[in-house]
Amino acid sequence: MRWGETGDGDPVHLYTLANERGIEARISDYGGIVTSLMAPDRDGRLVDVVLGYDSLGEYVEDATYFGCLIGRYANRIALGHFTLDGVEHSVTVNNGRNHLHGGAKGFNKVLWEAKEQRGENSVGVRLTYLSPDGDEGYPGNLLAQVTYTLTEGNELILDYAASTDAVTIVNLTNHSYFNLAGHGSGDVLDHMLTLNADRFTPVDGELIPTGELRDVEGTPMDFRRPTAIGERIDHPQLVLVGGIDHNFALSRGSDGMAFAARVHEPLSGRTLEVSTTEPGIQIYTGNFLQEGKTGKGGRTYGPRGAICLETQHFPDSLNKMNFPSTVLWPGETYRQRTVYRFT
Repeated sequence: MRWGETGDGDPVHLYTLANERGIEARISDYGGIVTSLMAPDRDGRLVDVVLGYDSLGEYVEDATYFGCLIGRYANRIALGHFTLDGVEHSVTVNNGRNHLHGGAKGFNKVLWEAKEQRGENSVGVRLTYLSPDGDEGYPGNLLAQVTYTLTEGNELILDYAASTDAVTIVNLTNHSYFNLAGHGSGDVLDHMLTLNADRFTPVDGELIPTGELRDVEGTPMDFRRPTAIGERIDHPQLVLVGGIDHNFALSRGSDGMAFAARVHEPLSGRTLEVSTTEPGIQIYTGNFLQEGKTGKGGRTYGPRGAICLETQHFPDSLNKMNFPSTVLWPGETYRQRTVYRFT
């Protein structure tokens, strides 16, 4: 479906993925945005569970990253500076003194080439974008591809791939804001959160990791058992960011897919399970959303009105030698998979 056009006059489309169980996802080729995601409650009633806007123009002006693809580098890079193969690089500084989510015009603000995909028990859309050498300061021409697939098992699968012609860094993710009671239905403090994480990465006042991998035991970051988000969110250790906005190091027994997180909304019965090949997940509780922000259908959003589950490599990994590497060399292929499953 044609949705509008960019400022350059290029057409923008919405692609609808639906299965026989009622799950429906709408995805735009502008920014790879998940604009809506209908999910059934325990009685089969469908509700849109992601925050967003009604019009393309609102997404173009958006600064909250609703539903979009993030790249070339998700999260923060300290001082917008890093060294690769002995060469110093500087990328756009757009978050105080630091680089955030790909810069001023990251992957969330570009038009991707889209191609529909069909499988025996799935439908999907494959998005492709060539990020040129020097884009936001990143070295190398990077060819990125992200495929959204909806299965009859109520799974929304994101497969990421990228290749480069010069050494560079890559860290891709999706930035959907989930409220399993329905977008604009209030805060998510009653949502029950479970994380498969024994450690997290503490941050400084600018939300840059200190480099420590700290055990969650005895901290407000211990979500290894189902815990209401509201139980922990006002803990003194979280005042720094107004809630949860931290990367968790996932516990895994292999290099393949692993369970990362589960979110359960008690009243509706909706549960979202996240599995990934990535080593980390950023949990963000919408702390910086403006009170009374208008979204889809005139609904209003506010702080803590959603939870983001951003599977990723760790923030500022390239400046922390003990963190998993985000370096991509020519001849290599970056790959990751994340599965969002609704029950």
